[in-house]
Amino acid sequence: MSSVPATFRYRRRLMPSLSALMAFEAAARLGNTTRAAEELHLTQGAISRQIKLLEEQLGIMLFERIRQRIVLTQAGSYYADEIRQTLDRFAGVTAQAISFRTAGGILRLGMLPTFGTKWLIPRLHDFFSQHRGITVNFSSHIHQVDFQRDQLDAAIHFGDDEWPGVVLHRLLGEEIVPVASPKLIQQEKIKKPDDLVRTTLLAQTTRLDAWANWFRSRQLDSLESTPTLVFEQFAMIIQASIANLGVALVPKVLVKDEVKNGDLVELFGSSVIDDKAYFLAYPRDRADYPPLVAFRDWLLGQIKT
Repeated sequence: MSSVPATFRYRRRLMPSLSALMAFEAAARLGNTTRAAEELHLTQGAISRQIKLLEEQLGIMLFERIRQRIVLTQAGSYYADEIRQTLDRFAGVTAQAISFRTAGGILRLGMLPTFGTKWLIPRLHDFFSQHRGITVNFSSHIHQVDFQRDQLDAAIHFGDDEWPGVVLHRLLGEEIVPVASPKLIQQEKIKKPDDLVRTTLLAQTTRLDAWANWFRSRQLDSLESTPTLVFEQFAMIIQASIANLGVALVPKVLVKDEVKNGDLVELFGSSVIDDKAYFLAYPRDRADYPPLVAFRDWLLGQIKT
């Protein structure tokens, strides 16, 4: 009796050859078996045979042949989209596996947009000068990532220090400050917190309670009737404040340059320390992945200095 599990034998019967899948994906994407043959350095006949074998194995038509043209069927269109993602994933994990024996590799990093733009990216030249073989693929997010769904090795995360199954390295705490342009301050005669009733407040999508918390810290009632503009990213809020659209409540670390050059002014000498922080986060099973280890060690060194 075979020692191979029944479920594995079943999967193996359904598994087409890689060459057939690549031939099908190329033909589906290019809409032409001749062009697919050129891309894969095969003959047009070889591409057609691979597609025919694939259709026979699956028992479905992937293409309709119309006047010497191939057109994806409904099943073929679905299959092409899924196979393309699978081949991309296969190439990605292969590159990452290779990185275990090299000084390079690919790090897929999720990044909070404004934190990345204002704090991380200006420092990355130092990282790449030390690790020339590592490629970092950045993707932006404003909500908590799902590492498996988003296919990420690590992410810059803002939140608390509880995340089951995930390793968290604290990077920075957060001090929230109200800021406004000099023109708006003069125009609205803003001198004390109560004066904010005369202007517009700028808020961020994931922190809609930030203003209420700030007013509470000043023993003031929140100005619920005050007009509020809500933006998805802090970068948008900062630019809106510079453009005199309202008073922004933002992390101090993100507006240091704007305050220093006079585009924005911190108001009332008042800030709020958030009980959350910025973290480098990654799944426990990625802890030994070489590009991540290199990035983690470099990033924590940046925090120390």
